[in-house]
Amino acid sequence: MPRTVARPLLWLAALLAVYLCAPFVASVPQLGAADWASVDWRETWSAVAVSAGSASVATLAILLGGVPLGYLLARSTSRKMALLGFVVQLPLALPPLTSGVLLLFLLGPYSWVGRLTGGALTDSFTGIVLAEAFVAAPFLIIAAKSAFSAVDPVLDDVAATLGHRAGSRFLRVMLPVAWPAIRAGLALAWLRAFGEFGATVMVAYHPYSLPVYTYVVFGGQGLPAMMPLLLPTLAIAVVCAALSIYSLRQKPLIEQTESGDETLAPPTDLTASRGDSARLRLAFQLRRRLGAFDLDLAWAPTTRRLAIIGPSGSGKSLALRLIAGLERNEVSDAGAVRLGTKDLGALPPERRQIGYMPQDYGLFPHMTVAEQLAFPVDADPASARYWLDHLGLAQLVARLPRQLSFGQRQRVALARALTRHSELLLFDEPFAALDTPRRRRLQQSLRALQREITAVTIIVTHDPDEAALLADEVLVVEQGRVLQAGDIDAVFERPASMRVAELLGLHNVGEGVMVTPGLVNPGNGLAFATADCGFDFAAGQHVMWRVASQSVVASAVGAFEGVVEGVELRRGERFVRLNLDGVRLDVPAANGFALAQEGSVWRVDVRASGVVVWCREAGRSDV
Repeated sequence: MPRTVARPLLWLAALLAVYLCAPFVASVPQLGAADWASVDWRETWSAVAVSAGSASVATLAILLGGVPLGYLLARSTSRKMALLGFVVQLPLALPPLTSGVLLLFLLGPYSWVGRLTGGALTDSFTGIVLAEAFVAAPFLIIAAKSAFSAVDPVLDDVAATLGHRAGSRFLRVMLPVAWPAIRAGLALAWLRAFGEFGATVMVAYHPYSLPVYTYVVFGGQGLPAMMPLLLPTLAIAVVCAALSIYSLRQKPLIEQTESGDETLAPPTDLTASRGDSARLRLAFQLRRRLGAFDLDLAWAPTTRRLAIIGPSGSGKSLALRLIAGLERNEVSDAGAVRLGTKDLGALPPERRQIGYMPQDYGLFPHMTVAEQLAFPVDADPASARYWLDHLGLAQLVARLPRQLSFGQRQRVALARALTRHSELLLFDEPFAALDTPRRRRLQQSLRALQREITAVTIIVTHDPDEAALLADEVLVVEQGRVLQAGDIDAVFERPASMRVAELLGLHNVGEGVMVTPGLVNPGNGLAFATADCGFDFAAGQHVMWRVASQSVVASAVGAFEGVVEGVELRRGERFVRLNLDGVRLDVPAANGFALAQEGSVWRVDVRASGVVVWCREAGRSDV
């Protein structure tokens, strides 16, 4: 349903609109009283040409210098650049006549610049250009700064990982994305230059620009003789306004449904041999301080399918950016990040030969699907055609990112990374924006792809199920520190601490004390018999324990009494939360608890075969 505009806002908007339109309406009856016979059309059109030409030259000069300056102001956080940004806006606050006086101090015939140029910078076409550039430049600079500030910096990062240097990234990514807003600022700068009077009349009274000539006619012949001179100005204003409205038109968004084959089966030349699998081993040591946050991670996994898991703000994405070379690693660059025999730490991001997928996929909004895949510096056309077909993108090559669904965007970003034959693929929560069925389907497809390609893959996620599916080894981090690292099965089966267990979403895990060998106290005086694992813990030793949910069953003569704290439905199955004197266990309702209700009391048995204990300190299994 369309939103209703608040009545006070409507009245205020209408009042201002009426005021802006009223002068144009009021001028219409005066056209009949204009002194058309006294108009010197030759002089008039000469003044129009001078104003249009000088405004165009001034705007071109502003464009060449203003866009880079706006870019620097947007990207820099230094105080010097902030001061420069303040200074370049001062002409907006100055009366135009004051601007002209200031320019005379610099360019006038008695200044050192004026003496050096023989006075050629005043009372000349050049003087008009300089005066117009001074007063109109802030319009473009401010627009360019705002435009570049609005561009997602992730696009620059992605372009870097695709092999493009800073100059190429600016010309091919940042400038095209920011151009619509810059174009609007360019139009404002041209109009401001075309209509400038105060600074122009001080610096260059001759040759006459249109505003100066209008003032001269008004002073010599009065209002009736001046009226015809308004027509060229009004005509130009109408044309510029029409062009501005046309340029703001946007194509409608097109949300497409998922289509195409999502089964990934790469060709033979992209698959990994056993030698490749053994050669590609990642190792890194990362250190970075950002304000109060301090990241310090080191990991040398032995497999190619890796995951980094942790809560929001733990440093997962920062670690990925450090590996990609997009952030400065405070560890010595040499050897800080290694992939097999290659020292990535000593290379800039454009030379690391990696594929990087940020959370929003980092697709360039001004490029079609075909252009996205052709953008990497070393893109392989044959590989691009293959991934277009096998990722179901062949019918989408002419579409822009805004015309794709989230799932399609994810597959385009994946295809773009694979087009390079990258040896390292970095995924920053690539499925977070997808609905559950599509997320599961694409996760399965990516897992199938991982088994075949040579690349090392790192998945950053906060979803334990995703980490378990897509990784063989996992790094659990929090507050920039490693909590536990190792084989995915070992970490999930024997977390090093309760915090790790919480981050992995594990149930029926706790800390306890060994009563006697084979008997653990999980808390509050209870005692669970443990499985015979060939090793006995000493009495009084602190351990961690885990109870398999299938080993907790309802029994009329059970050894323990539990209170049902809740009944939950998880993925179509009912689970019961039991409280055994403060020890909480989650068990399937199918274990004899089908009739369980919140608050009911049940006798239960905990089978020793399902109780495992291990050392708490390092998370290593001693059983």
